[in-house]
Amino acid sequence: MSDIKIVAASIVNFLKRQLEGDSLSVDSRESVEVGVQCIETAFELGPEDAARGVDLLQLVRAQVRPTSLNVPPTRSEAEKLKNEGNEFMKSDRHQDALEKYTRAIELDPTNPVYFCNRAAAHFKLGDNEGAVADCTAALTLQPDYSKAHSRLGLALTALERHREARAAYARAVQLEPENESYRQNLRLADEQLAAHGERPPLDLGGLLQNPALLNMATEMLADPNMQNLISGLMSGAGGAGGGGGQAGGAGGMSALLEAGQALAQHMQAANPELVEQLRRQVRPPGPNPPQ
Repeated sequence: MSDIKIVAASIVNFLKRQLEGDSLSVDSRESVEVGVQCIETAFELGPEDAARGVDLLQLVRAQVRPTSLNVPPTRSEAEKLKNEGNEFMKSDRHQDALEKYTRAIELDPTNPVYFCNRAAAHFKLGDNEGAVADCTAALTLQPDYSKAHSRLGLALTALERHREARAAYARAVQLEPENESYRQNLRLADEQLAAHGERPPLDLGGLLQNPALLNMATEMLADPNMQNLISGLMSGAGGAGGGGGQAGGAGGMSALLEAGQALAQHMQAANPELVEQLRRQVRPPGPNPPQ
C-alpha cells in the first residue's frame, strides 16, 4: 500500500468517525458521506485498506501544542538560567551568576546575550581576559551587538589595551549614537590615549556620518562664492600643463592654498564647535603628565 493510499485511508477513517458522532448537522453528514465515497473511489480504497490508515486526530494532538510548549526545552531552561544569573548579578553574587551563565551557554551556545552577560560576571570578578574572550564570542555570533562592544572596551581598558578599547567604544557609539554611556566611555578612552602620549585615531567614519558636517558641506556647495572658487580651481588645474611648467605648478599651488583658506574660514563661521572637534581629532598630544 503506497503512502498516498495510507493518507487517503486515514482521511476516510477520520471522516467516518465524525459520522459516528452527533456533532454534524443533517446537511453536513450528507456532505461528509459524499466526500468519503469520492475519496474511496478516487484512490480505489477497499475495506482492507482502512486498517492501514493512521489516527489523524491523535497525530495532530501529538504534534500541536500551545506556543509556550513549542520552545525547545533546552533553550527554555537556558533562558531561565540566564534570568537567575541576572538576579545574582543584581545582588553582587558574581560567581554564582557566572555559573548560571555558563550552564545557559552549555544548553544554548548560539545566544550572544549569554556570552555578553558572562563577560560582565568575569569583569566583576577581575577576570578581564575571560571578559574579552566572552565579548569576542558574543560578537562572533552577532557583530552589531553594541553592548558587547562596550563591555569589550571596558575589559580592554582594564588590561590597559587603550587603543583597542577605544576602537570597541567607537563601534558601540556608531551602533547606538544616542547612548550617552557609550559616548562617555569613548571620551575617556581618548583622554587615556592622550595621557599615554598617543593620538586618538581619526574617526573618519564617524565624521562622515556627522549630521552637522553633512549639513555644512551641503551649504558650502550651495554657496555661489564657493562654487566659483571650485570652478576656478578646476579650470586652473586643467590649464596648468603644457608650457606652463613651474609657473603653472606655482599657480595651482596658490589656488589650492586659497581654496583651503576659504574652506577653513567658511567652516569656522558656519560651525565653530565642529571645527574645534576636528582640531582635537588631529592635534598632536602634549607631553606625558607626571605619574
